[in-house]
Amino acid sequence: MDLDEFMKNQDEAGMLKSRGYFNRLIKEEMDAGIPPSRIVMGGFSQGGAMALLTGITHPEKLGGIFALSCYTPLSNKLKDMLPESWPNKNVPVFVAHGDIDQVVRFELGQRSAQFLKDLGMNVDFRKYPDLGHAGRPDVTSDLAKYIRSILPPVEKKAQRPNGA
Repeated sequence: MDLDEFMKNQDEAGMLKSRGYFNRLIKEEMDAGIPPSRIVMGGFSQGGAMALLTGITHPEKLGGIFALSCYTPLSNKLKDMLPESWPNKNVPVFVAHGDIDQVVRFELGQRSAQFLKDLGMNVDFRKYPDLGHAGRPDVTSDLAKYIRSILPPVEKKAQRPNGA
């Protein structure tokens, strides 16, 4: 299938429904006291695509977004979906893609990352030679470094003696 044809034949209603679900999860975490700046949306394949859609369009500034072996969904409509103030424009985005991926072709991942850069987003795109649609230790290591770079450790509260 041609890449442009692929981008036109997406399940918009299903993706928007999923985005609503993920937005509710983010709200639950925020209601539980987690600051949005410590929430990172991420995933692999379709999970990565939904992390991009949710994270980019979320009305609160998140800590970061990572997307592995995926594409930017609804890119033909994404600009119109952005909140007016667009708090996640400068959120760091880590995108990783294997150059022999036959499920989500490397070219689609590369074009998607460039699309995000063209929007002005802070994208770190990584190409992984000889990697198909899978994970690998070097990808995991790079992802861990990214997460550590955007989420500093939380200071531990001193525990009171005897649980008081």
